[in-house]
Amino acid sequence: MISPLSVSLALAMTYNGADGDTKVAMEKILELYGLTVDEINENYKTLIDALASVDPKVLMSIANSIWYKQEFDVEQDFINVNQDYFYAEVSPLDFNDPESVTTINNWVANKTNDKITEILDEIPVDAVMYLINAIYFKGIWKYEFEESNTEEKPFYLSDGTTKDVPMMVQEGSFNYFSNDILQAVEMPYGAGNYSMIILLPQYNKTLDDIIDQLNNDNWNSWLSEFYEAEKIQIHLPKFKFEYKNKLNDELINMDMGIAFDPYNADFSKINSLEQLFISRVIHKSFIEVNEEGTEAAAVTMVEISLTSSGGETGIHFYVNQPFIFAIKEKYTNTIIFIGKVMEPEYED
Repeated sequence: MISPLSVSLALAMTYNGADGDTKVAMEKILELYGLTVDEINENYKTLIDALASVDPKVLMSIANSIWYKQEFDVEQDFINVNQDYFYAEVSPLDFNDPESVTTINNWVANKTNDKITEILDEIPVDAVMYLINAIYFKGIWKYEFEESNTEEKPFYLSDGTTKDVPMMVQEGSFNYFSNDILQAVEMPYGAGNYSMIILLPQYNKTLDDIIDQLNNDNWNSWLSEFYEAEKIQIHLPKFKFEYKNKLNDELINMDMGIAFDPYNADFSKINSLEQLFISRVIHKSFIEVNEEGTEAAAVTMVEISLTSSGGETGIHFYVNQPFIFAIKEKYTNTIIFIGKVMEPEYED
């Protein structure tokens, strides 16, 4: 499970720091053709505002933040635009302090109601900025399932085996659609502004057959053909899982490779004097579906790093992992002592 919205918002904040071919490539992947930068940012702001307030019966929160290395200079315009349009919280941090990882992860946990408690494992030496989006969603079904009707029922796996799962069931009026590849039902939350759409393959079809047809035009076409079916019996398994993926390869394959190129990326609108690039895009998600409704969260983190040979930035050398040492003599190159340290200890 991914959140396209979360990925889009994190990349859109980063886009405000891009220029030249990098900016064009990011416009392409975000499908922002023909719009000015101001129009793009204004549309994102409108989207954030709308999603947060469209249904008072659904809890939908969107939070953005930017964390940068405290000695790293950031263009004020870049900060301003992300604060104004994306409501981003912007904070300098001492990236050399291990507590910085905890600070960022605590922000993520807070914004996702503790459903995602960690997005960052460590801060690499060359990292200078993190742009993070966090989304939290909690929706109560408009028509809840009765817990007493939930029973263990078989679920058929793709390898031909079956597994007993807790299966919820209810009968009612829902929007429905079917064609020769799939059948689909729409299950609303709260006041109906948010819903879950479930796509099922028809007999002798597979999920891959649906995925092959899953493009923007077909999706919109299918949605337009939903109709209200007065009597549908829905059997839906309860489920709960989390997912994590590094999105570098996917974004590179979608023609955003230049942004990941240490020597050709152009993020001069973040800092005009340094050579910056995207080193990692990490995405993490969580979902739980039960009789009451759905709780879900997603976090996307864009890591901006400094190209190692990008000028007189100095060398950072942190011995923060097991290491080998040697004591040698200069003229004969004789090694006097050599050893390795796995766990440093010191006593007076």
